[in-house]
Amino acid sequence: MLAAMFVAFIVQIVFRYVLNFPMGWSSELSIITWLWGVLFGAAFVVKESEEIRFDLIYASVRPRTRRVMGIITGVAIVVLYAASLPATYDYVSFMKVQKTAYLKIRFDWLFSIYLLFAVAIIARYGWILWHLLRGKDPEPPDSTTVSSGL
Repeated sequence: MLAAMFVAFIVQIVFRYVLNFPMGWSSELSIITWLWGVLFGAAFVVKESEEIRFDLIYASVRPRTRRVMGIITGVAIVVLYAASLPATYDYVSFMKVQKTAYLKIRFDWLFSIYLLFAVAIIARYGWILWHLLRGKDPEPPDSTTVSSGL
């Protein structure tokens, strides 16, 4: 997806600024691949330990308090995403009536990645919540092991 986005972006620059012939499809393709890349990556590729966090308070408390904080967060995320699923599905289904301007892709197909993202987040945090409720302490954040994920 990143390669397709990069190629579309370069084509857009060349046609717009070198040939003075702007093309809308390349911009549309860049936006679509970015949307799908970010949501797909967040749902299925990025590990829990690689999530971006502001953990000054979380890192300074005891494991039991971290577990309680994790349970509260997990319940909130699962409940809120689950509560939003029916309305999200209705909206994505409704968007089948519109298509993108240049590529003529139905919006329900484009926005369907958000449904996959929401379901994956519910499953991920349900799994985390299950472990926390069974008494497994979360690992303390370690700023010396933070990496770019490579």
